Amino acid sequence: MDEKLESVFWNVQQRNHGETEFIQAVREVFSSMGPVLSKYPRFAEQKIIERICEPERQIIFRVPWQDDQGQVHINRGFRVQFNSALGPYKGGLRFHPSVNLSIIKFLGFEQIFKNALTGLPIGGGKGGSDFCPKGRSDAEVMRFCQSFMTELCRHVGEYTDVPAGDVGVGKREIGYLFGQYKRISNRYESGVLTGKGLRFGGALVRTEATGYGLGYFVQEMLSARSQSLDGKTCIVSGSGNVAIYAIEKVTQLGGRVVACSDSSGYIYDKAGIDLPTLKQVKEVERGRIRRYCEFRDDARYHRDGNIWKTKCDVALPCATQNELTGKDAATLLENGCIAVAEGANMPTTPEAIELFIEAGIAYAPGKAANAGGVATSALEMQQNASRDTWSFEFTDRKLASIMKDIHDRCLATADEYGVPGNYARGANIAGFTSVAEAIESLGLI
Repeated sequence: MDEKLESVFWNVQQRNHGETEFIQAVREVFSSMGPVLSKYPRFAEQKIIERICEPERQIIFRVPWQDDQGQVHINRGFRVQFNSALGPYKGGLRFHPSVNLSIIKFLGFEQIFKNALTGLPIGGGKGGSDFCPKGRSDAEVMRFCQSFMTELCRHVGEYTDVPAGDVGVGKREIGYLFGQYKRISNRYESGVLTGKGLRFGGALVRTEATGYGLGYFVQEMLSARSQSLDGKTCIVSGSGNVAIYAIEKVTQLGGRVVACSDSSGYIYDKAGIDLPTLKQVKEVERGRIRRYCEFRDDARYHRDGNIWKTKCDVALPCATQNELTGKDAATLLENGCIAVAEGANMPTTPEAIELFIEAGIAYAPGKAANAGGVATSALEMQQNASRDTWSFEFTDRKLASIMKDIHDRCLATADEYGVPGNYARGANIAGFTSVAEAIESLGLI
């Protein structure tokens, strides 16, 4: 880290005790900022970095609800409205037992730069709850979502803050949240939430967007090195929405995905993951990944196994933060991996990132590689504002174009700042300068 930033980073640590994920995200961005402050000293004079690191608003609230047996439960809700210099706050809601303020702040901080990279007019925010929808009935999920939105509704709006889905929040949850917002506000404000069902303002490609965008980004990375996904062996951690549609797009682009996982272990299918079977198990049955092997005789299930030991050309971590460690990175490199792109948010530890960059392989951080989800959310907002709907093919082309622009911008910025091929620094610097210039233009607010 540049010495000009050490005192700033120390202050961030002191103000955010115990928030390890948030501090990790800040440190990763700060590692790129030295050359920016040398080129634009006014950003330091105006304390732009300090202003970006402090959320504009942090909301924590109680969420009481009743289960089907009449038992009362109390969960905690969060919404961190981090930065609105470029537009209304935009970022997903995560429902998972691991959710706490540190995780929501790290996700919101990353969202600032990710959203800036899209080139679309959206700021950064994130929210969620420590509620777990797994194993809950539709009625229980509905009651929780209605209680959650009863408080959240006073803090969101199409010109203020536009949440979307994330881990544990899909079309079912978004539908219940939107229904309660509509009931309370007495307005059909479609643009207040994205990731909606197609019958009430949702957009085609939104379901596939993060995974598809990741596939497009990987293809661009390999193309920049005169290669392609065609014939490459790939592994994808996770088996949720991002992972499933990353597998789909990589397969369409000629890659062969041989392994994916969930929290219980991973499956290996040498012939390539069969998407209809995977979707049946995970999207329809909401089952564990081991069920896949009951339909595919040649597939193998590795309970509590480490997917990163699987030999591959391309690795796509799409599960959760800090899942790919330095030891895993060393294994991937030993096995000949040539490209890593993040489908999840901050899934690669700092030690692993350092190894990938030192080895000179193509490595892309989530704020660039998985920006397709929020980009397509912004396209959904455009359609809602104009009372319009676009075809799947038209929206998919726009997504592919946005991902190419993000890739090219990261690469060009890395070249400009003397670190050619370093997507991590290119993404950090390009995202930061966009937000910094907007903050400067808006005055001291």
